[in-house]
Amino acid sequence: MHDPHDVGDGRTAVTVESGVLFATVDGVELRLDIHRPALPGTPVVVYAHGGGWTRGDRQADGATRLTPLAAYGVTVVAVDYRLAPGAVFPQQLHDLKGAVRWLRANGGRLGLATERLGMWGASAGAYLGSLLALSAGDSALEGTVGGNADRSSAVQAVVHWFGQTDLAASAARSTVEAGLLPFHFEADLLGTPEPAAGPLRALSLLPRVSAQAPPFLIAHGDRDRIVPPAEGLALHDALSRAGARTRFELLGGAGHEDAAFGAPASLAGTAAWLRTVLG
Repeated sequence: MHDPHDVGDGRTAVTVESGVLFATVDGVELRLDIHRPALPGTPVVVYAHGGGWTRGDRQADGATRLTPLAAYGVTVVAVDYRLAPGAVFPQQLHDLKGAVRWLRANGGRLGLATERLGMWGASAGAYLGSLLALSAGDSALEGTVGGNADRSSAVQAVVHWFGQTDLAASAARSTVEAGLLPFHFEADLLGTPEPAAGPLRALSLLPRVSAQAPPFLIAHGDRDRIVPPAEGLALHDALSRAGARTRFELLGGAGHEDAAFGAPASLAGTAAWLRTVLG
């Protein structure tokens, strides 16, 4: 008998609950969207969008990336975080940690399995999500957004798509490089025109890696000219040396935010990894 929830190729139907308020900070409402597959007890991953910390929103990747991945049996919760220049680090991280705590506090009411949570980020969101995962218990980065201080903001799996890992390295552009690629991600994040190398090094993911890090799935395109694949490989190598579980995938011919990452094979593999690690 045909299952009405089965849409073929191992996928299931997905419903989207949009605009759920999880916090209000300085008059700014932070909301989330729940992409829920028509299966009981699916694992949950929180999604942080890209956009260089200055643009983008939780809905931008919904139709092309989030709902399609949810169809493979993972509930995806896309969350807002405040953007520069209105917000400076660590406010973005406080927002994400607040969303994780809120989900844990409200998981039962929402019918979500939030005891174990994954974190999935793309580009700037991958950096923030990975820093969230590697800063569990760091009171300086926890914040109070949304309350629920009795709940943990730790996550148990990380999907890191083409994100920065060493802000000092990524900011060290030559004059020619800066002319060809006139981005200033790091300055925007910190709210300063010329960020110093010292503070940037302190924000690197690499020194925070330890054997206690949750499992990571890192994916990068070999033609990424915005965030070089060496960034993702450096994170993978650091995790591997520390004894943490890590997997690195290099997509041939793919650039930054490439459509290849949203292809069925990529999403099916990512979902399978999340179901295995969080199951």
